[in-house]
Amino acid sequence: MKELLIIRHAKSDWGDPGLDDHDRSLNDRGLRDAPRMGKALAERGISPDAIISSTALRAFTTAKLMAKELGFPETEIRRESALYLPRPDQVLRVIQQIDEAHDCAILFGHNPGFHETAWELTHPGSNETVDQFPTCAVARFRLPIDFWGNAAFREGELVEFLTPKTL
Repeated sequence: MKELLIIRHAKSDWGDPGLDDHDRSLNDRGLRDAPRMGKALAERGISPDAIISSTALRAFTTAKLMAKELGFPETEIRRESALYLPRPDQVLRVIQQIDEAHDCAILFGHNPGFHETAWELTHPGSNETVDQFPTCAVARFRLPIDFWGNAAFREGELVEFLTPKTL
């Protein structure tokens, strides 16, 4: 059994319209929400073996702030360009390439790809679904696999869905 958390970046700053999308930072709300969500995950006993983030500044900053609350070393966060504005199949490929020694992994990225991926991962008989995926949302999945390479759509159990507003 593997545990996967898919997390959308915290609220970003749109104050500089000339700034490249990839380089947008977090706004004040995002800088508040990310540590709160990280603390909430730590209180739930989440202890990631791997954290993989989009290369975009807003996603990587979210990952760093949450990793700190989870006791995960910032230097161990892997940056992955495939998680920047991805399609679900691209996210699935990243999941399938996670080191098999890891039992719990967290991905940080963007909509619409992360929302679509969460929807695609959810088993059709699951009691929970992901209808919206706001900033700093966390979709926590239990995957019925022993090897990340066997991860597939429609097999995940959505264990929990958190947003800053639900804390």
